[in-house]
Amino acid sequence: MKLALISALAGSAAAFAPAQTGARSTSLNAFTAADLPGALAPMGFFDPLGFAEKADEATLKRYREAEITHGRVAMLAVVGFFVGEAVEGSSFLFDASISGPAISHPGQVPGGWDALIIAGIGFAELQRAKTGWVDPADVKFDQAGALNADYYPGDIGFDPLGLKPEDPEELDVLITKELQNGRLAMLAAAGFLAQEAVDGKGIIEHFSS
Repeated sequence: MKLALISALAGSAAAFAPAQTGARSTSLNAFTAADLPGALAPMGFFDPLGFAEKADEATLKRYREAEITHGRVAMLAVVGFFVGEAVEGSSFLFDASISGPAISHPGQVPGGWDALIIAGIGFAELQRAKTGWVDPADVKFDQAGALNADYYPGDIGFDPLGLKPEDPEELDVLITKELQNGRLAMLAAAGFLAQEAVDGKGIIEHFSS
């Protein structure tokens, strides 16, 4: 429990701090570390190992794509931890037979459903690849994984509520908020996984004990 709470608290200040904003272009040539949203005081652009300094623009775009995608997955995972454990024994799914810590739930899913889950993930990833990546048939062998020149990392066109602002500075603020909450969620999800693996108790069980 302590590990989960520490992980959650570690990023809480950064997640809700005021964002630094600035003009930003979605073109590949303008994509530099100095222009990236997501840098907040007091840490600024936190890159102690110098990954951004060593990366060219194409590689930097892939780094940001990986960060924002993992952050989104982590935010869903954190919600899944709480929801999955909160409804155990009362859900209409699988005859309410899935119980225990969230990390044990995937192994309790009846056969056949695994294939559907994997197919759903595969479909989502395929759509993301079609949106952001250059067709492999059009890429040189030494440029595997190249992103489209007009693709901004994370902008896969999914905005059903119309939240994406037109103003570049407002967009930077929104991107920074998503990044910071994603970073916090990655720490929290890692803490949840570690805590449940250590003592075999669910996260909600820790809060209620």
